[in-house]
Amino acid sequence: MARDAVDSALTVHRTLGPGLLESAYRDCLQLELSSRGHHIDREQVLPITYRGQIVPRAYRTDLLVDRLLLIELKAIEAIQPVHRVQLSTYLRLQRLPLGLLINFNVPLLKEGLHRILNLDFQTEVPASSLANLGAPSRLRA
Repeated sequence: MARDAVDSALTVHRTLGPGLLESAYRDCLQLELSSRGHHIDREQVLPITYRGQIVPRAYRTDLLVDRLLLIELKAIEAIQPVHRVQLSTYLRLQRLPLGLLINFNVPLLKEGLHRILNLDFQTEVPASSLANLGAPSRLRA
């Protein structure tokens, strides 16, 4: 799945090139991933619980692939450390194993690809189920 996401992003970037708005890349990446058979949740508004209270619209995801891989898209001059931390926080809050931070505003997309693992991710799902993600699985005893 992560490989399909990267291949899809490469296809979009090769076709469009840098310099467009993030929304254009998001829409095209969604089309590309959907054409490859993946289920995509787009701009999903998600709540958080803070001190026992639900904050209903705390953040919005860019793309969630097959309910396992979170993709955060950018079309900016350069990825900053805060962008990596942002995606790490989203992964932790959603209890997801892996995220991709993709900046399309680069000459070569490999310069804009960042893989972020949720080091706190734990699952009771067998490791073989997560093999396509490329994420580690720490099984609960």
